[in-house]
This record gives sequence, structure tokens and C-alpha cells, in this order.
Amino acid sequence: MLRNGAAGGGGPAAGGAAVPRPVRVWCDGCYDMVHYGHSNQLRQARAMGDYLIVGVHTDEEIAKHKGPPVFTQEERYKMVQAIKWVDEIAPGAPYVTTLETLDKYNCDFCVHGDDITLTIDGKDTYEEVKTAGRYRECKRTQGVSTTDLVGRMLLMTKAHHSNIGPKGHSPWTGVSQFLQTSQKIIQFASGKEPQPGDTIIYVAGAFDLFHIGHVDFLEKVHQLAEKPYIIAGLHFDQEVNRYKGKNYPIMNIHERTLSVLACRVRVCRYVSEVVIGAPYAVTADLLDHFRVTLVCHGMTEVVPDKDGSDPYEEPKRRSIFQLVDSGSNLTTDLIVQRIIKNRLEFEARNQKKEAKELAVLEAMKRLEDEKQ
Repeated sequence: MLRNGAAGGGGPAAGGAAVPRPVRVWCDGCYDMVHYGHSNQLRQARAMGDYLIVGVHTDEEIAKHKGPPVFTQEERYKMVQAIKWVDEIAPGAPYVTTLETLDKYNCDFCVHGDDITLTIDGKDTYEEVKTAGRYRECKRTQGVSTTDLVGRMLLMTKAHHSNIGPKGHSPWTGVSQFLQTSQKIIQFASGKEPQPGDTIIYVAGAFDLFHIGHVDFLEKVHQLAEKPYIIAGLHFDQEVNRYKGKNYPIMNIHERTLSVLACRVRVCRYVSEVVIGAPYAVTADLLDHFRVTLVCHGMTEVVPDKDGSDPYEEPKRRSIFQLVDSGSNLTTDLIVQRIIKNRLEFEARNQKKEAKELAVLEAMKRLEDEKQ
């Protein structure tokens, strides 16, 4: 997509014709505990232009307007950069989006989901750019939010993937409401087939709450070959529950699939394929079917299969198994510990957000009633 002229853009060419230039798009947010909802917003925003810049707020700004973030700003910067639709990040972006910010980064307009973001004093953070006509809206991904995921961890029971409560919905304890579709998978998938000379690398796991520890691991795996084609096997929820315990996974298999597919590994390289509901044991049939030349696992514990056998017995027999040290100590367990450690603060934050959203809905309803 190209655009003629525009602010900060190209000038006249020979003959007086305007030189087309790329459309630059701005998104901003907390991006705390990045999930497939964030990725889907950024995918839609990137489709509106040629170059996507994502502004990420500081810990201080988030704490001021929303409450304590789960991840540090450095962790959040790195995680947003790992989303394959992001061309550039802008660290320390202001919480209120202004024309000055758009002009600073030479962006034509900003994009946000169809939900309202408010400051601590209840003002629309996008009011200025909306008034100037430099605001575009994309569809929010239903069924997930950082508040929702925090709520699931506060709840931490087997029921957090099921509709519970009298109306099948719990407003802030975090019940998964996500409905997977084939179209959503197509939108996230790379569609890239393995090419002659590619090294087909297989990795498997829960990839729950996809985080920078996973990204660091995949980057190290990527470095093992000149032309890597990475296939990620994701275990079904029941299997993860067996080897991780009754509180896991936090995200269901469909949510975890999209999170992994959204990942970029190094420059312009992606997780090329995902096996949804991969067998826990890496079998001869699986290795032969995908023509796997290398199987990798991180430094975390490998739990035996149901019959007590080593799930990596076959790749070890073929001498194609390799342990990979990601250099990161972040795990899904540690993320949950962060939430539990500050349980009261996060409960208060979630309840505060729920109250704010209800107030916005009531205000919108009043406006609709007045129009009628």
C-alpha cells in the first residue's frame, strides 16, 4: 500500500507528480502479558499501511493509570518486537496519544481497538487524534485481555477454561471465552512450506502464556541452522494438565496456537508451522512425516510419558536430539508467582477496570437512549 504525498512524506518528482511513499501506522499500549489479542490488533493495524510503529508505555505510566504491570518495560519492549507484524517499537511512549507523537514518528494515523481507553481521570486517551481525523479503529479480539489472563491466574483452578457462574461468565476472575476459527489460524499462519536445503527443527511443549523465555529459546534454536524451518508441537490441554498440574494450562490449546504463530524469530523469520495437539512422545511416525532433522528441548525438566518412558527416546536413538539453553530464567510458573505475590494489587486492578468498563457502557447506553 502506498500513499501520495502527506505529512513528512515525499515531494514532487520530475514533471510535478507526487512521489508515493509508505503509509506509516502508529499503535500504542501497555502490551503487558502480550497475547494473541494484542497480536491480532497489530496484524490488523499493519494491514492498513506499510510500516507499523508500536509505542510501549513505561512501568511508571502504567502504574499511574492502571495499576502495577506484570512485566517490566524491558520485557514488554522485547515481547512486542517479537510479534511478526511489528516493524519498529517506540519505548517509553506517552499514555495519552497526541498529534505531536504521531508527527515525531512521521505516522499518518494511529490504530486502536473498538474499546475505549481512559486516563486515570476518565478522559479518552485518543481524543486529540480522533478530533484531528488521524485515528482508525480495528476490531478487538473477543475473549481475551491482560485483565482476563491475570484473572485466570488469580482463579487458578481446572475450571478457568470453562464457562462458569450463573450466566456462564465471570467478569474479572478470568474465564476463557475465546472461540477459534479456521480463518483466524489462516490469518496468523505464515503459509511457508519447507524448501530444499532447509533444516527442519521440531520443538514441543505447552508454550503457555507465550513469553520472552519462549522467544529466547526459539531464537537460540533458529541459530542452530543456516536455513531453519521450525515446527512447534503444542500439547493438548489435558496433556499439559497431566505433566504440569491441575492449574495448567492458563491458556487453552487454541489460544496457545495463535500466540506461537504470531512470533517472529530474528529478522523476518517465523515459527513456520504448528502441530495442534502434538503427541507428548516424539514418535518415529511424527519425525518421518515432517522429515525432521533436529529435535530441540529447553533446559526445563522433561516429565516421563504416562508409561514412564522418555518422550524423546526416538530422536535420541536417531542422534538428532539437542538440549538448548535459552539463557532466560523466565517460565510460566514464575509469571504466575508474580501475580500471586501481588494478588491484592492485581485483584484491585481488575476490579477497578471492570468498574470503569461498566461506567463506559452505561454512559454509551444513556447516549443511545437520548438519541431515541
